[in-house]
Amino acid sequence: MKRIHYAWMILGLTFLSLLTVQGFRSSFGAFILPWESEFSTTRGMISLLALVSFIVYGLSQPVIGRLIDKVGVRKILSLGTLLVGISAILTFFVTSSLQLFLLYGVIASIGFGGVSGVAASVAVTNWFQEKRGLALGIITAGTSAGQFVLVPTSLFLIEWVGWKTTIVSLGIFLSAIVFPILFICLRDYPEEKGIQRYGEEKSEVLESENPVIETGVFLYVMKTRSFWCLAIPYFICGYTTIGLMDTHFIPFTHYCGYSTKVASVTVSLLAGFNIVGTVLSGQIADHWNNKKFLILLYVVRALSIVLLLIPNQPYFLLIFACLFGLVNFATVAPTSMLAVHYFKQYSVGFVLGLLSLSHQLGSALGAYLPGLLYDVTGNYNVAFTSSIVLLIAAALTSIGLPNGHKRV
Repeated sequence: MKRIHYAWMILGLTFLSLLTVQGFRSSFGAFILPWESEFSTTRGMISLLALVSFIVYGLSQPVIGRLIDKVGVRKILSLGTLLVGISAILTFFVTSSLQLFLLYGVIASIGFGGVSGVAASVAVTNWFQEKRGLALGIITAGTSAGQFVLVPTSLFLIEWVGWKTTIVSLGIFLSAIVFPILFICLRDYPEEKGIQRYGEEKSEVLESENPVIETGVFLYVMKTRSFWCLAIPYFICGYTTIGLMDTHFIPFTHYCGYSTKVASVTVSLLAGFNIVGTVLSGQIADHWNNKKFLILLYVVRALSIVLLLIPNQPYFLLIFACLFGLVNFATVAPTSMLAVHYFKQYSVGFVLGLLSLSHQLGSALGAYLPGLLYDVTGNYNVAFTSSIVLLIAAALTSIGLPNGHKRV
């Protein structure tokens, strides 16, 4: 019987890390109302916490990319998971918003940065020669699966046992179960198992797609049209997904008068379609022009947000969850594959880290501004309208990308 290639084990472990750690991060919106009550603060202040978290996460990404090049994916993913787990446990003892800012906004966010799409994408690049787009789609689905599992679970547990017990339980799970599995089973390169990358013939000479960064490469990358035509739309991607929706969608449903049960069902539906969308995205990215694919994704996302501007229509809310879910994280695979294609002669980890920095800065702004606008206007209309405009701009910017190959 033919043995399963260890690349699929690496894919499964990476999926697990993103599911648990990024799923916990996606649960931030579930903690907004409890934290507002616990620390007697405002929506704008909690949004500022999200802003700090995203900035720390984003700034860590180029550094994480360099560290991955030096020490490997295994240490970064496993130790990042442990850091998030310990931070979650310590959050139980927080007594002020300042302590929460330090523990969640800074320390846990560094851990989030370690267990990110950068490390996952490098793992796929190291282990897959063929079906790379599919593999990228699957690992991206890990974040969606985490949202699907942990956001409703967090909402249920917060209502049942309180936010402190909920966050400690998540922290213990990450520290005592997920971390050991990753640390023991992950490997950085196929050579450590005495095998080639998946789909690579034994006669092929393995060319490094992860070389050492030379002096001046940063300046070169920053001067290219390719980088900015990826980075600017990716900034907007972060603003409209992790920033706006992951942070404010649950509070938005409460603002509309929907129950926690309705919010849980809607988020689960969104996350479920997220999983479908990211896996399909990886398969499409393997066979279609990724430039055209990105343009289509940004346009569809803009159209989906229009549905949220129609008040008190639960059916439109459900349609939004399905449509937005399909395109939510679907941009990761084509963006990553284009980045590898354009910059494969440089450090993959470093370039993906720069793009992730752009994405997280957008996420930071998308988490903070809507909360601030909510405090000023009392609704999310301005935030949603601005997101639609920005997504159209992202689609137009993507037109400037050099024509990429269907396969990278």
